[in-house]
Amino acid sequence: MADFNTIGVGRARTGTLAIDEGLRAHMNKVYGLMSVGMVLTAAAAWAIGGLTVTTDPANAAAQIGATRYLTDLGVTLYASPLKWVVMFLPLIMVFAFGAMINRISSAAAQLFFYTFAAAMGVSISWIFAVYTGVSVVQTFLITAIAFAGLSLWGYTTKKDISGWGSFLIMGVIGLLVASIVNIFLASSAMQFAISALGLLIFAGLTAYDTQKIKNTYIAHAHHGDSEWLAKSAIMGALNLYLDFINMFMFLLQFLGNRE
Repeated sequence: MADFNTIGVGRARTGTLAIDEGLRAHMNKVYGLMSVGMVLTAAAAWAIGGLTVTTDPANAAAQIGATRYLTDLGVTLYASPLKWVVMFLPLIMVFAFGAMINRISSAAAQLFFYTFAAAMGVSISWIFAVYTGVSVVQTFLITAIAFAGLSLWGYTTKKDISGWGSFLIMGVIGLLVASIVNIFLASSAMQFAISALGLLIFAGLTAYDTQKIKNTYIAHAHHGDSEWLAKSAIMGALNLYLDFINMFMFLLQFLGNRE
């Protein structure tokens, strides 16, 4: 006669294996989407940076360093009223994405994410006018190593860090307000404080978001809604992408070599 306890344990193990395999595939998709977004951002930033900064005085519209100049495009993007559009467009797109994610398909959401990543690249292309290319690459690599460690810890830790969420989100709101205020104040001391706190907050968010993505998948995987899981992967990729970009930008404030 069949041992129902054995059957029950077997089914539980089969279910656990299915969750583990599905979670692995889900996390691979999240990191894959994020990586494509990072490539698009880097490509857009590098391309626009190459068009806006020059060392040739004959093609210069404004001098920004001993041997570096802004082209006409650079002046348009960084020194005209258009700079406000370039600066705040990614932020507007993030809020728009959150508002419409439930009404669009996963394919449309993925396309929007990639479009956002390219827009972010244009928005941060100014770093090539301020910092040397070597210091940008070095800071990127350091950020990548730190991000990998924090995300791995968030994924593997047995500690429940969901309680961090409210404090970290409040910190992000405070950083956003302080950053906007400092655009007009231009205080170096305030910028240093914003960068230091921002680095800590987004380091914490990297671990928090990774664990949240994992737990969300485990909680909903049995529903079998592939469309919902696809959108969940895209939202997870967006959150981790934003954590990485913000860590990189704040770390660049400390490690970047200015021209």
